[in-house]
Amino acid sequence: MGVLDHVSEYFDCSSHGSSKRHKSLQTVDVRVLIDCEGCERKVRRALEGMKGVRDVTIEPNAQKVTVVGYVEPNRVVARIIHRTGKRAELYPFVPYDVVAHPYASGVYDNRAPVGYVRNTEYDPHGSRLARASSTEVRYTTAFSDENASGCVIM
Repeated sequence: MGVLDHVSEYFDCSSHGSSKRHKSLQTVDVRVLIDCEGCERKVRRALEGMKGVRDVTIEPNAQKVTVVGYVEPNRVVARIIHRTGKRAELYPFVPYDVVAHPYASGVYDNRAPVGYVRNTEYDPHGSRLARASSTEVRYTTAFSDENASGCVIM
């Protein structure tokens, strides 16, 4: 942001005191059960009519709908549920490269597509090891059999 943009925020007379922020462009992944082409068409029509949507991509095999646009994730889920009557939720899986401990209990999920694991970053019921900080990981792996130089007692 340039200096002129920064200064113009203080002297903007068009908003008249309202502090309404603009939505940022984002990608929202939603998990929806898609059985047939009719279901796919129904979901696509429901989302393409939504204000702020730029692109809708549907992957029927992964049960995944990707929406790109100036939208809020909760509104996308609510729109799918309201317009189609289908059960929808934010996509609970992330690529296993993103998670620090992809094979910890509560992270690895047999129902996840190949190469994906459950996202437990914000899940309070997930495994503690899956959300462990680097300090906790250091202490838990210090006494591991794989780390021979970690402890002199071993």
